[in-house]
Amino acid sequence: MLTSLHVKNLALMEETEVEFGRGLNILTGETGAGKSLLIGSVNLALGGKFERDMLRKGAESALVELVFTGDERVKEKLTELELEQSEDGSVIISRKMSIGKNVYRINGETVTAKQVKELAELLIDIHGQHEHQSLLHRKKHMEILDAYCGAKFKKEAEAVESAYRECRDLERALEEEAMDEDAKEREQALAEFELQEIEQARLIPGEDEELEQRYRLMVNSKKIVENLSESYRYTGNDSENGAGGALSRALRSLRNVSGLDSRLEELEGQLSEIDNLLADYNRDLAEYMDDCEFDDEDYAAVEERLNQLNHLKEKYGGTIEAVIAYGEERQKLLDKLGDYDAYMQQLGDQLAAARARLEEACGRLSSIRGKNAAVLTRQLKEALVHLNFAAVEFEIAVERARTITAKGWDDVEFLISTNPGEGLKALSQVASGGELSRIMLAIKTVLAGRDDIDTLIFDEIDTGISGRTAWRVSEQLDTVARAHQVLCITHLPQIAAMADRHFVIEKSSTEDNTITDIRMLKEEESLGELARLLGSDTLTPAALSNAKEMRLQAAAHKTESH
Repeated sequence: MLTSLHVKNLALMEETEVEFGRGLNILTGETGAGKSLLIGSVNLALGGKFERDMLRKGAESALVELVFTGDERVKEKLTELELEQSEDGSVIISRKMSIGKNVYRINGETVTAKQVKELAELLIDIHGQHEHQSLLHRKKHMEILDAYCGAKFKKEAEAVESAYRECRDLERALEEEAMDEDAKEREQALAEFELQEIEQARLIPGEDEELEQRYRLMVNSKKIVENLSESYRYTGNDSENGAGGALSRALRSLRNVSGLDSRLEELEGQLSEIDNLLADYNRDLAEYMDDCEFDDEDYAAVEERLNQLNHLKEKYGGTIEAVIAYGEERQKLLDKLGDYDAYMQQLGDQLAAARARLEEACGRLSSIRGKNAAVLTRQLKEALVHLNFAAVEFEIAVERARTITAKGWDDVEFLISTNPGEGLKALSQVASGGELSRIMLAIKTVLAGRDDIDTLIFDEIDTGISGRTAWRVSEQLDTVARAHQVLCITHLPQIAAMADRHFVIEKSSTEDNTITDIRMLKEEESLGELARLLGSDTLTPAALSNAKEMRLQAAAHKTESH
């Protein structure tokens, strides 16, 4: 359930916070007051597109924060997303928006828009002002039926999609692998040449790095030897000024007196250790200089081998490992081309088997769709009758399409007749805007009974209706609100009268400032707003009497229904 909405610096909203409750939450207001801002702000928090002009004038950033109560499914989703859970089980979704920057948070942790949308699918279902127009497109009809079909259908739908992808991959492979005899011979000759070139090189992983190090040593050997020789002269025993000789003489002098004092023995030990370290250094230095002796043949051999390796790396991959892997791929290609007809036959057999699996999966999926379509048809017809479609005939037609897609072989279409004696026709041919709104409400009502989404938002579901039909829509919303939290923006008094909580969206202006705000109405204020919706410019006793009568009629329905 959506418990609160906090909006700051969004369009005409400076800062407002509103708390919603269970049941039917109705929002009304004058035309132009900014009723659509409610849906807009919720959509923004859940990942909707943010435009520059949505930011309140003079503000650097805008904020929308939604607080929901969670359930076990939400807790599991938070765990799956590796997000912290609050102590009281609530879920706080927020989005801070500025030009060029958006920050989403769930329970205080920074998240992506994708993570917000994944979680929001379990929390809220929003019916926008023009969503009913989507019923004019047959693609939407299949989406609605599939949403009704449940968990078993979802598993079969995944099997169809997987089988369809497998068929597409095999079809693509057959198309790409198809070649005539000349093309096959060219491919074979090229693969043999490349494989031979790689195999003759007898590649060893890491060899190029060792050779490059040795090559650098060879190129700089003269400079290295000159400097190392000088270092050896200064530290060795061969020169009168060498540190090694001077250190040996110093050690001999110290040993002549070290036996006279224990502290001198410690100093002798220190100097002896230095003498040993210097001797080790000189020995290692001499060995390194021996390794720096190269003849021209060694240099030429290293250079030639490096050139060969670099040529192969440039041609077949950036590393020796990549070149080896390329050679293995060439060998696989040769194996395939060596028995090309059998390989193509194998691909064809795999495709035939995959198509058979796809057909079976499509059949199972279609069967589930057909059974659920019959049940959904009956439930939607009942809902439509309750919404004042007195003589309605409704059918969900599930037929086999010409082609198979990732969704199976079915073609789904909603057919309706609203007048006695008329045949069933496509929605796009017979339904008006107001009728589409009621049909969508019927669909939402039925689907709401099948899922666990707790909060439903309707933005002007009452488009194009009035009178008795408006009462029927109001009653239907009340029915949905018994099992779900419903937020509904409306301009009809019949719907507003049914409110469990009534909110008004108001716009106030000064010389240099305009602000939109949302607040919950007390009973007397609600009656006044009903009177305004009934068309009264002033709050007369007669207008209030009409509003009270409408409220009593709504209360009577609630009592009878409960």
